[in-house]
Amino acid sequence: MPDSAPNLDRYVRQMRYPPLGEAGQRKLAASRVLVCGCGALGSVLSETLVRAGVGHVRIVDRDFLETSNLQRQVLFDEDDVARQLPKTIAAAEKLRRINSQVEIDPVVADVDSTNIEEFARGAEMIVDGTDNFQTRFLINDYAVKFGVPWVYGGCLGAEGQTMTILPGQTACLRCLIEKCPPPGSTPTCDTAGILAPVVSVIASLEAIEAIKVLSGNRQAVSRTLNVVELWDNCLRQVDVSALREQVQCPACKLGQFPWLDGREGSRTAVLCGRNAVQLAHSGAAADLGDLARRLERVGRVDRNPFLLRLRVEQFEITVFADGRAIVGGTDEVAVAKTVYSKYIGS
Repeated sequence: MPDSAPNLDRYVRQMRYPPLGEAGQRKLAASRVLVCGCGALGSVLSETLVRAGVGHVRIVDRDFLETSNLQRQVLFDEDDVARQLPKTIAAAEKLRRINSQVEIDPVVADVDSTNIEEFARGAEMIVDGTDNFQTRFLINDYAVKFGVPWVYGGCLGAEGQTMTILPGQTACLRCLIEKCPPPGSTPTCDTAGILAPVVSVIASLEAIEAIKVLSGNRQAVSRTLNVVELWDNCLRQVDVSALREQVQCPACKLGQFPWLDGREGSRTAVLCGRNAVQLAHSGAAADLGDLARRLERVGRVDRNPFLLRLRVEQFEITVFADGRAIVGGTDEVAVAKTVYSKYIGS
């Protein structure tokens, strides 16, 4: 090994695990991973992979820190919130103190169809720390098209699920869920709540799958959809090993990548003189009645047959029946997307 090779002494306990060993550790040290999202899942993922010795970790997130994040986002503290830091910047500061051998590349940005290829360039693995299905479908399009393994993960309440995708070998996310859920059809952490322990469990399952792939142990990768419900002490494993062959997946079988091509997903426009941003989402219409029932717990809700309006914090979110939304109270696209994901969801 060259003189610049990392000192492996700190990983001695890890290398004593026979399936990994020194050879696997050296592969980890030479590997590159993209962490999409640095909130609850992403912060645990980033720390675990950096402590494990993955050589290059790029973390992309559009958001900044709030006090309510600290209940479950383990990399951050009150000082980070007081400094009003973007999540990736605060994370990078901590991670560099944890392991100076790892190259940390923080990016403050919203992952979309125009930049995902740049952010993922060179990555041998992508891990899911996002909070919405639109970004997950985009990651899946990129991963399948370019043959990059990735791990899907999500949490809500006390439940979480995760699935590993090896393009060309296993089922992808669109084999499992063909279409992105309509706007507002899925609860969010701010409407349904979330408990920190399930975040740690799901992120750990994601991280070990990444470590398997990056250390050259693909044969050990899970072929199941893992569902964990901690409050009721339940663990379910759904066999998806044959799913890829059973469905006519638009991505795997037909080579259709509308999220990556920009034909699906949100389109934004800053509304001149309005201090508002319009988010236009492709796909099914919103169920305003169901959405109103979920949002009544978080803010003031008004509804008619054509639209729903939520007033919460300093924002006014208007959701139209066709799925389009206007987020008032900001003219920053990134802030509007964060607020939309926080309360409305996918």
